[in-house]
Formats: sequence, C-alpha cells, structure tokens
Amino acid sequence: MGQETKTITAETPTSNFIREIVAEDMVTGKYEGRVHTRFPPEPNGYATIGHAKSIWLNFTIAEEFGGLCNLRFDDTNPTKEEQEYVDAFIKDIRWLGFDWDDRLFYASDYFEQLYDWAVQLIKQGQAYVDDLSAEEIREYRGTLTEPGRGSPYRNRSIEENLDLFERMRAGEFPDGARVLRAKIDMASPNLTLRDPVMYRILHTSHHRTGDKWCIYPLYDWAHGQSDSIEGITHSICTLEFENNRPLYDWFLDQLGIYHPQQIEFARLNLNYTVISKRKLLKLVEAGYVSGWDDPRMPTLSGLRRRGYPPAAIRNFVSQTGVSKANSVVDVAMLEHAVREDLNEHAPRAMAVLRPLRVVVENYPEDQVEWFDMPIYPQDRSRTETRQVPFSRVLVIEQEDFTENPPPKYYRLAPGQEVRLLGAYYLTCTGVEKDATGRVVEVRCIYDPESRGGQTPDGRKVRGTIHWLSAAHVQPAEVRLYDRLFNNENPNIVAEGEDFTANLNPNSLEVLAEALVEPALANVQVGNRFQFMRQGYFAVDPDSTPGRPVFNRTVGLKDTWAKIVMSSE
Repeated sequence: MGQETKTITAETPTSNFIREIVAEDMVTGKYEGRVHTRFPPEPNGYATIGHAKSIWLNFTIAEEFGGLCNLRFDDTNPTKEEQEYVDAFIKDIRWLGFDWDDRLFYASDYFEQLYDWAVQLIKQGQAYVDDLSAEEIREYRGTLTEPGRGSPYRNRSIEENLDLFERMRAGEFPDGARVLRAKIDMASPNLTLRDPVMYRILHTSHHRTGDKWCIYPLYDWAHGQSDSIEGITHSICTLEFENNRPLYDWFLDQLGIYHPQQIEFARLNLNYTVISKRKLLKLVEAGYVSGWDDPRMPTLSGLRRRGYPPAAIRNFVSQTGVSKANSVVDVAMLEHAVREDLNEHAPRAMAVLRPLRVVVENYPEDQVEWFDMPIYPQDRSRTETRQVPFSRVLVIEQEDFTENPPPKYYRLAPGQEVRLLGAYYLTCTGVEKDATGRVVEVRCIYDPESRGGQTPDGRKVRGTIHWLSAAHVQPAEVRLYDRLFNNENPNIVAEGEDFTANLNPNSLEVLAEALVEPALANVQVGNRFQFMRQGYFAVDPDSTPGRPVFNRTVGLKDTWAKIVMSSE
C-alpha cells in the first residue's frame, strides 16, 4: 500500500538481482555447485504473458549456470484445475523454446508423502484437526492490528487428532466439516503464521488421482515441501509470496527436511491488460472473448494465435529486468519487441483491406504483366522474389483515393500522379459513383515508360501506394485487433462496476472482403507476413482452403507510444 509503481518503457535500465545471488552461491559452493530451479504453475487457467517472465527466468537461470529446471504443476485444488490447462501450459512453454527433459512433476505425485508429513506434525504436537467453519476461522484469525484467538479445538490430544485426520482421509466427514491446521502462533504479526489450514475435505475427483483422495493439501502446505522433494536450490517466486516465506520455512524446519532458498521478484504487469486468471476466466465464460486463445487475450496461446513470435516474447521479458519493486510495463514495449522481430523475419506481401476498383484506361485489356518483387527487402543478403500480376483493372485501398485532397496529400486524387509500388506511375482522370454519390471506381492512365518506378525524364512523385490485379486476387478475411481495454489500469472502475466496464467495444473489426496476393492462397496456419503499408499479420486457424484468415499482429508503428517513463 502506498508503494510507488513505475511504468517501464524501452529506455528503462534492466537488472537481474537473482542472477547475482545464484552466481554468488556458485562461488561460495552453497549447494555444492548445483543450480536447480522449477516453474510451478497452478493448472487453473492458461499461461499468460505474466507467466512468461517466470518461465524465462527459471529456465535461463538454470541454463546459464549449467543446472536443471523442472516443470511442476501445483495441482492441489481439483475444483478449479483441469487437464486442459495442464496441456495448454506444456504446449505454451515448449512454444516459448524451453524444455524440462524428463522432469515433469505434479504436487499430486507427493500427496502420500505430504499426508505422512502432516501425520508427523500431528505427532509432534504442531498440527490439529479443527471443527470451526471457514467463516469462523477467518473471525478467529484477527486483523493486522489485533491478535487472533485460539480455536476451541486447538488443544485436542495428539491421539484424537490422529484419529480424526485418518477418518477425514477415509471420507467419513462431509465437505467443510473439518480441516487440519498447523499450530504456530495466533498472535504472530504475520497473519499467514496464525495456524494456517493445511488440509480441507473435498469429495471431488482430481484430474490425475481420480477419487483416491477426499482431502487435499492447501497450496501453502504442498509448495515448499514439493520444492524440497525435488532438491530445488533456488525457489524463485513472485513478490506476493514474500509473506508466505516464513511459513514455508517453518514447515521445512519442523519436518527437518532439505531446505531450498526462496527468492521473490516483482511479477510482470502490463498497462491496458488484465493478467488475473480469475478475470480472464470471466472474459471467457461470459463470452467477451472467443476463448482462452482469443488474439486479444494476454495468454500465450492468444499471443501465438495473433502472430507474436516466441523470440520476441523472450526478448521482451528479458528487457523488462528483474527487481523487487512493483512496476507496470508499458504494453507498447511488448509491441515494439514484436515489431522488431517481425521486421527482420517476416516476408513481404500486398493486401488490400478495403478495396476500391481502379481501371487503367490506356492499358491493354487482355494484357497481364508479372513483376518480380522482393520477399525480404529488409535483408539485402536475401534475393528471393515473388511474382505479382498487373492488369488493366486493379484494386487499391479506399483511403488511398480522395476527390478533395487536403494539403500535402500525396496519394491518388483527380489529376494527381502516384507510384504504384514496384510497378508504374498512375494518374487519376475521373471517377464513377453509385446512386448515393459514393465513389465505386477510379479511372486512370498509366505511364508505360515508368515501369519499375523509373522514367526517361527522371521525374519523381511523392506518393507510393500498394495495389493488386483484380483478376488475380485471393479473397481473404482480415481481423483487425486493438487493445482489449480502454483504460490504462483496467482494474480501476467506478463503484458498482467491475473490470469489464473498461472493455474496448472496438477491440475487433472483421473485414470480410479483403484481398491479398494470389501467392497467399495456400498459406499455413501461423505463417507471418508484413502486408506492405498495413502492418504485420498472421494466418489464423479459422482459415479454410481457398479462404485464408489473417490476424493483425501489430501495426507498422506504435500509435500509442509513451516516449518517456512516467510514474503513477
């Protein structure tokens, strides 16, 4: 509360204090030269761009120091967890470029050991079965300014606690009837140490263990011990787990087992973005988006579908740095990383999103020319070309023509000459309109001496537009995505509203009559292109034979950019 939150831009210095800690441990031989990390998601939703930072941090730290990194699902809550989420995490992490070899684990792998350890704490007089309801437990816990009160059941005998706990496991009691709590300190200034719940009764099937268990460990009971079982050296967590560290330490110390080192860092937060899986689930279930992989979602599956390259995401999370200070990263920084990667690697093509018919009156009716155009003009070492047809009837963007040009308008207008990209100079001579007065066709003449943009007289024109031959186009659907939220902090809403009040009603525009080069008829899902003058686009899984669907990944330039770092 009250802590300043900075907005990180591309100019903000990066740091990684965790790498420095690990490097020092290697020098001192703290773990006999071992580095073993893990990424431990809860499978109750899809991986987000926030998870990407933790994934990158854990796997790259291990790789840099010649260590290992596990993937472990902390699957302790069967009411919210599904195999679908496990499968999605696995797919997304591999897509990001990381692998865990044969070290895929689950907290549910350790349920029997965790139960045995709980029995050990009961025998040591450090855990007890409590009959208070969840509401009563909250009431007894106290507040930040008032100590808690001990449960009336806190001083049950060891024998009674062992009996009740065994009967809990046997399924004798209904959901919520009893819990197992650690006996620590009800007056502790750290509320997590006020006799936290270790087990609750849930007669619910688990996606891996089925109906074997009807009591399930709480995350705080399973997490630290799972790290211990796996021999983790550096247990890297986000900052919200800092208050839980004394509890994890207490459990490990009382059990007398191997003790990993927990290190916390500030999680990744983006402006104009909601990262909470609970809120993302609401967007999915309420139909605000088409699913977890909707290209407007900050999930890795959504970003992949939109066309974000995994290398760009890795570069982005690296650039944001690792610190203890809460911060909000400008989403323009992520888009910049995507744009830089695609500018280097994406092949070029032409697409007309809102077509306007153009008739070149002095071009032979039956003639077709094929122009060689570079596929990778951004890379002079690459000489691949594509052939683009040219004919008498063309299509251009509606916005590339106006009857009444404003000052410094260099595109097509009556009597005005433009350069068709890679082809000829074109001059407008007239228009055709429909009954409403809307321009439906532009009449032009071309300069036959200007092929390839060169003329004998050496004249130049200021404007260059893209185009397609109307007889050769490939129909396509293009989806233009904008930010899902209008508010820089979408979690801030008026009283009585929730975060969905900040949704952007114009976050998706579907152009069903777009046209692309004929060479794009058989593109593959996931292929990425720069459509000249339009932006970067990726082929969507909704594509069908002869009907590609393209998602706009990012524009050619950042129209939302923040030039300097600000604080809020």
